[in-house]
This record gives sequence, C-alpha cells and structure tokens, in this order.
Amino acid sequence: MAKSRARETTESIERLYVTLRHLFYRGFYKPSGVSGESLRSLLLNINPEIYGTMGVSNKIELDGLMYVLDRLPEGIEETAFVHLTSDEGFDKGSFEPIVPKKRRRNCYRIDEHQMNIEVLLGRSEIYDILTHLTFLYIEADKIRNLGFLMDKGGKPIRTWRIIEEVALGEKKFSRKEKEVALIHLSSLLGRTFDETLNAYNSFGDDQNPDRLFKIIYHLGKGSLDDILEKREREIHFSAILRERVGHHYFGEKWANNVKEILAQNNLHNRPLHIISANMHSVKNMLFANDALGKKHKGEVDYKLYEEISNKKALQDKILDYSLQQGLIYIDDQSGSNIDVQIIDLSKIDLKNSPFAHTKFSGDDVVLVFDYAFGEQAFEVMDELLRPFDFNNEIHTMKVKSINIMGKAGILTGGKGDIMIPTSHIFEGTADNYIFDNILKLEDFIDEDLKAFEGPMITVLGTSLQNKDILTYFMTTSWKAIGLEMEGAHYQKAIQVASKIRKHISEDLSVSYAYYASDNPLETGSTLSSGGLGLTGVKPTYLITLRILEHIFKAKTKEAV
Repeated sequence: MAKSRARETTESIERLYVTLRHLFYRGFYKPSGVSGESLRSLLLNINPEIYGTMGVSNKIELDGLMYVLDRLPEGIEETAFVHLTSDEGFDKGSFEPIVPKKRRRNCYRIDEHQMNIEVLLGRSEIYDILTHLTFLYIEADKIRNLGFLMDKGGKPIRTWRIIEEVALGEKKFSRKEKEVALIHLSSLLGRTFDETLNAYNSFGDDQNPDRLFKIIYHLGKGSLDDILEKREREIHFSAILRERVGHHYFGEKWANNVKEILAQNNLHNRPLHIISANMHSVKNMLFANDALGKKHKGEVDYKLYEEISNKKALQDKILDYSLQQGLIYIDDQSGSNIDVQIIDLSKIDLKNSPFAHTKFSGDDVVLVFDYAFGEQAFEVMDELLRPFDFNNEIHTMKVKSINIMGKAGILTGGKGDIMIPTSHIFEGTADNYIFDNILKLEDFIDEDLKAFEGPMITVLGTSLQNKDILTYFMTTSWKAIGLEMEGAHYQKAIQVASKIRKHISEDLSVSYAYYASDNPLETGSTLSSGGLGLTGVKPTYLITLRILEHIFKAKTKEAV
C-alpha cells in the first residue's frame, strides 16, 4: 500500500511541475479557475508534511501558514493580483522594497490589489513561490467556508464580525475583549485557545500585534470575493521573466564578475578550491582566533563559534580583520543573491588556527560562495567553471577541488546530524549522479553527533515531500539517507565541465556533506516547526573543518 501511495505521490509531483511549467509559459492563471483548481487538487493529493493539516477541511494549518508567509512578502494575503517579474527596474521608482523574512528577494506593493515578486533564482524559485501560493489559497477557501456562514438575515455570523473588527482596527479592544476575540478565532480555526494564542504571539510584534487576525480576515475575504465575482485573483508572469528563465542571465553576470575580480587580483592562474557554503564558517575558522586575541589550544573551540554566531560585534570584528589579511568580499549585485569570499592562502598564517598541524605551504586560492537555490546551482556552477576572456586572452580555471556543504532534510536521524552522500538521485527524472566523495563516514565520528552515509535525493521542492515517498526512498533498495535541492544540479555542472566540455581538469576532488535542518518523517521536526538555532553550529564547523583539512592535506602531499 505504501509503495503504491509513493508511486501516486511521485506521479502527482511530476504532473504538478508539468502544469506549473505550462502555466508559466502561458503567462497567467486564475487560482479559482480550472488551472488553479488543478494545482490545488494535485497539492492536496501529495499532502506534503511541511503543510501539516492542509488536507483537513475544518482545521486551519498554523505552522504551515507561518512557514509560507515568512517566505512571501508581507501583505500578500491582501492582494488579489500577484505578478512574478524579473529585475525590471522597480527599485528606480518610488516603490519601497518588501523583503520576506526567510527569502532574499525584493517584492513591491504596486497598489491596493497588486503585489510584484522579483524572481532571480530560476525555475526552482518560481515553483517554490507558486506551491506556497497554492497552499495559501487552499487555506483561504477553508477560512471562507468556516467563517462566512450566513445567518438567516444573510449576514456573516457573529464570530466573523468580531474577527473583522479586530482586523480592521476600527475599535480599541481591552485585554479581556481581545481574549474573547481569540476564543472566537480559535473556534473558526479549529484550534485550541492555547494553540491560537501561541500563533497570535508568533505572528504579531509590537508594531503589528493583531497580524494573525488580519491574515485570517484578508485570506477569507479574498476567497469570498472570488466566489461573489467582485474580483478574481490572478497570477501573472512578466514577459521579461519568461524570456530570461533558463538562459543563465543572472548566473553569467555573477560568474563573469567573480572571474574578473580573480584576474584583477592576479589570482586567476592559481590552484583554486571552490566551496559552496555559508559566509561565516570558513572565515571564522581561519581568522577568528587572531581577530579576537584567542589562543588555539589543540582542539576546535565550538563554544567560541557559538558565541560568535550570537554576537554581531564579534562577527564585524572578524570580518574587518580578515579584510585586512587579504580576504576579498564580493557583495553580489548581479541579481543572483550569492555573495562570495576569495581567500589567498599564501597570505594566511595557520599557526593559531585549527589547521596548525597541517604544515601547509602553497599559493592556492579558496573561493567560498553562498548557498544557491535549486536549479540555480547548475546555472552558477556551470558559468563559474567556463573558461573566460581577460585582456583578450582565454583563461581556463585551474580548479583542484569543489566542495559542497549545506542544510538538508534527514531520513535516518535527527536535527543536527550529518549526511555524507555517495550519490544524488534526481527526483522525477532518470538522472542519477554517482561520484567519489573524498569525505567519508569515518571523518565524522563524534560522540555528540551522528553521521550517515549513502544516497541522497535531490528533490524538485522540499515543500512537496510526504511520508509515503520519503519512506519509500529510505526503506527500499534506494536506501536514501536524506533530501536536498541542489546536489544533482551541482554534480551535473561538474561532470559537464570536467568530463564532456573539458572546461576544467578531470583530476579534481569533489566533496559533499550536509547537516540536518529537519526530519520530514518526524512530527514536530519538519521545516515548518522552526529552525536549528545553535544546534547547527557544531555540524557546520565540523564539516568546514574536514573540507579545509582535505584542501590543506592535498596541497601538502602535492608539495612532497
């Protein structure tokens, strides 16, 4: 039964992506029309774990709602028209950019009815936004059905009138009256008073304490307006966006700028080690002790890195010191939203770092770039590895190693555990990538952390996975240990560049390692249940330690 359900889910995911791609190239669709209903039906059939009780008609999903609204612009629930655009110059006007809490993208409230969302990261970002919007419209219809029950006079029931009063702010409520309103809200949401109160506090802040009431009200009202045909919601895709997607428009600009800065600093002919990671762990491991006046005592000081992650003053001090020591920081302006650090290892003194024992000596360069998003990983890696023209001369990148670290969902452990992939299985396709990972399970034997080794699934979207399909990948002969969104895309670009197009040498080392941000098979451990917090510090720095050790060891061996 589980296997047939897994197959059904897989087919629904594939159909959903085909439908989304068709609608994108068509240019628009109506969430309440035939196309919108098809998307809702497919998403309900998949019933992803991250969206919790989405499929329960008399219960509003609060954790999923928080997760989605953190990734969409504030006020999205008030707008009937959503336009997905490319970078088309809205920042040159008087529009104030709205940046979602958990996504680096500029959005613009054009007027009372329209929200524009800039899409710069490719198809994965488009599918991510549309999936979240589809969830939002499903919840909106549930709110309408639960809240707009009419009395005999054809007016909304008392519960809805109270919610409307709070949302519109037309009356000042005492604390007692607000609690009464919360009781009515919990009744409509199908949640306990305790759950509703926690959600009210989580959604609200000092400037907007009643945000949960406003969200529920505007979602329900927007759905009702669709039914009454006062105004039908629509999703549009701009012509410029449709023209640019799939053509590496932003990835090419990003890569050309990075390679030009390497060349301007006479680093383009040096041995190069590429690391896709965060913007802090490599820098902190190389520079933190000297920047903060600490002495390395033979063991990695993970407590120091926890302290740094909590204090911006320490972060700024380390950055300033590292810039003085020759680190080049590229604050990305290409539209790719991927910052870069370039570190000339010939300028680094490792005596007071965790790598004092490596006896490294060389002129290698480390290029660290921030996380990519889904298919964008292929775009940026493919462009970065291409030969480039500098001063009318073609230069080939002298890449010695490519190292990928990041967060992923784990299937066999818990938050904070480490995954070492041996291959990437690309969900929904026949594309599977086997590689020799220089990182091994024995590199991560630690009494505080668990580590797992095996195949990993590169999914089309983390928000589309349910227990049936994940259990299938874990328990069958696939024996998958986790899921992420970029691995297959990176490896495809690496294999194309090294084995087919010969842009770089085939003799390069490849490493992948992930730490678990969630376990989608465990209730309460999905992404919508919250982030890692300090739990992620040790696995992040342990992976960084192993990657850098391999880089230093490889160079030491070469020198010998």
